[in-house]
Amino acid sequence: MTLGQAHLVAFIPTTDLKRAREFYEGTLGLTVTDVNPYALVLRSGDIMLRVTKVQRLTPHPFTVLGWEVPDIHRTIESLTGAVFQTYDGIEQDDHAVWTAPGGAKVAWFCDPDGNTLSITER
Repeated sequence: MTLGQAHLVAFIPTTDLKRAREFYEGTLGLTVTDVNPYALVLRSGDIMLRVTKVQRLTPHPFTVLGWEVPDIHRTIESLTGAVFQTYDGIEQDDHAVWTAPGGAKVAWFCDPDGNTLSITER
């Protein structure tokens, strides 16, 4: 078997599993499948997301996790509690959505640890 045929598991760090659960389950609507002292395990479609407990975290200045959605503006409206980011140097609409040169629409928001997440409509 090649990895192209295997199920993908995504990882993201957190310093606070309880706070992460409130966000990923409560705000984003992911399904919790396991909680232990080391990680919060969730499902997003067919993908497993392990939110791993770390002692210290310096968030990266780029997107670390994203979702493709059918309607970006409807998704933004449904994510109450998520704060969408605006960035200098790129033109974004009133909902913080950027339209890429190829036509994809992208919006960014952060989790409680400052990890940058995104949604994209193709």
